[in-house]
Amino acid sequence: MKVLNFGSLNIDHVYNVDHLVQPGETIASDSLEVFLGGKGFNQSIALARAGCKVFHAGMIGKDGEQLIQVLNNEGVDTENIRVSDSKTGQAIIQVDKLGQNSIIIYGGANQDVKKEFIDHVLENFSEGDIILLQNEISNIDYIMEEAKKKDMHIMFNPSPIDENISLLPLKNVTWFILNELEGMSITGEKDNAKVAWSMLKMFPNAKIILTLGNRGALYVDKDESHSFGVYDIEIKDTTGAGDTFAGFFLASVIEGNSIPISLQRASVASALAISEKGASDSIPTKEKVELHNLILK
Repeated sequence: MKVLNFGSLNIDHVYNVDHLVQPGETIASDSLEVFLGGKGFNQSIALARAGCKVFHAGMIGKDGEQLIQVLNNEGVDTENIRVSDSKTGQAIIQVDKLGQNSIIIYGGANQDVKKEFIDHVLENFSEGDIILLQNEISNIDYIMEEAKKKDMHIMFNPSPIDENISLLPLKNVTWFILNELEGMSITGEKDNAKVAWSMLKMFPNAKIILTLGNRGALYVDKDESHSFGVYDIEIKDTTGAGDTFAGFFLASVIEGNSIPISLQRASVASALAISEKGASDSIPTKEKVELHNLILK
């Protein structure tokens, strides 16, 4: 079984501010830091550091070669990353003194994912393989349709959420991993306590992993449900926490662990991630997660 992450590759510009800027307001930033990121990049790093062999497919601009170098250094297969004439995707991230963030995404080369390129990538994958998707590249609908034809298992993180989500062939998704706001947008549910169950009602054959911020995470499918709380840890930067959770959860499941153990490992990993600055830079290794597992209990 192979794991393909067909996902975004960005360069993140992180501004540390006293508070998130309000409409019409101009504020000064205490610092500017530049990191490599994108939800696809972050999740591939998380998968690799969790011990999973992952193949990454995506697009960068000529200014994004460092993204390939870093992925290679982490052991990620980058043979299916191509260079576009567009600039590499960009993210403008504000991080306030409490560690909360606000993000603006510029798609750039991530929006140059064409059907011909998708066909070429998927030639090397087959029935039973897993494909991980986010909502930061073009032609997600086509990828889902073609992956389903091959009987691949689709894990979808519908972030960033937009009005086009409902147009995707979501019935093809095997695993949804999303937060409450994303779940509310898909289901139309107003009560966040009912989001996971509404998702399951809409997609009865899917497995739903719902992250709940400071209330932990919830897993439901047609046969079982599990929840897991959060760890009391100092927050420095929440950027990339969800990507860390997704990567470690999927890697743990692939390893053959139960859902409760996988939720626990993902929760420890995301707790460690928010205790450091940066998105991909803050993602812990499998060894660090195992070391801190007992400490954080």
